[in-house]
Amino acid sequence: MTGETAFDLGGFLPYLLNQAAEATSRDFQAIYRAAYGFTRTQWRVLANLGKFGAMTARDICRITHMDKTKVSRAVAGLEAGGYLTRAPSPGDRRAEILSLTAAGEAAFADLGQRAIGYDHALRRELGPDLADQLDGLLRRLIARGGLDLPAED
Repeated sequence: MTGETAFDLGGFLPYLLNQAAEATSRDFQAIYRAAYGFTRTQWRVLANLGKFGAMTARDICRITHMDKTKVSRAVAGLEAGGYLTRAPSPGDRRAEILSLTAAGEAAFADLGQRAIGYDHALRRELGPDLADQLDGLLRRLIARGGLDLPAED
């Protein structure tokens, strides 16, 4: 390779972002798994229903970028555990509206408090200035969407 820099996966920003997300997700996963036995996908479904209210599985897939098969399995598990219910969608017979039950709302409230504690601990570890910088940078990356890259020759 003359004149070109070799690709370094370890220095590739999307790789580093993914690794950081996985590491922090695994840490918090230990909390909701120990408390409720939830999988990561079940937690994400529960959290989105808790934040946004009743919606379809398709809506959850769109918001979270999760695979529909994983969401379907998570919904089935949460329903079997008594954390959510399904009702026919008035606008689309193929869709179901998912809602948290009282047990689901209680689990969301409990895990929400634990998530706040986890977030505070992570921010303390980084320090206030770095945590604020990171927060701003991540929000900037999320807001910008895809890059307009020049076409390759």
